[in-house]
Amino acid sequence: MGHIHMMVADPEAHKKLWVGVLGAEVTHAGPLEMWKLPGIFLMVGKARTPPEGGTAGSTVNHFGVVVPSYPAIKAKITELGLEIATDNATNRQIIVNFPDKVAVEFSEDTTLKVPMAMHHIHISTPNEEKLRDWYVKTFGAKPGMRRNFQAAFIPGGEVDFRKAANPEAPTKGRSLDHIGFEVKNLEAFCKKLEADGVALETPFRDVPRIGLKIAFLVDPEGTRIELTEGLAAH
Repeated sequence: MGHIHMMVADPEAHKKLWVGVLGAEVTHAGPLEMWKLPGIFLMVGKARTPPEGGTAGSTVNHFGVVVPSYPAIKAKITELGLEIATDNATNRQIIVNFPDKVAVEFSEDTTLKVPMAMHHIHISTPNEEKLRDWYVKTFGAKPGMRRNFQAAFIPGGEVDFRKAANPEAPTKGRSLDHIGFEVKNLEAFCKKLEADGVALETPFRDVPRIGLKIAFLVDPEGTRIELTEGLAAH
């Protein structure tokens, strides 16, 4: 799918949880350390200044992973002393506040053959259908629904949209600074975006030091999105 990029006060606190307890695999793109789960990479850097806030109140309300057992992950989270923000026994899911107020949803999928895998990025917006259609048009996602949520399905996961009463804060400068999608033939894709009138925050560039090609754009609600080519090789 791509990656989730967090800029936090103490990256080691997150690493102890994701790598030390939850089983993410450490890998590298050049000097860039990443934590790999099926379907997604987590990138966590140290913020130069304190983050302006967590995920609640920003356009990316949380991201979600699936696990084989709801009771097992709930017990593990309780043992770790992390705050369970919501506990939905009916849907077999919990939302957990990680350090720096990064909210992560854990949902049960008893058919899962691995300890954990990427599932969704959940965006808050006053107009779910309009923003969903933007993701469908821009990234070639498949429109659909997950329960009562508008959804845009892409390989490796999905982007879901929840109703917000008012526009939420942009992600830049928050503890979850941006999301990322892996793209084939990124340079050609960026040229197509620009031809279609999509402004890039950072134009296409090749970064040999980390073996990636990258570009940035911002969705209509303020979600910062990094486009990469090369992550799939790791």
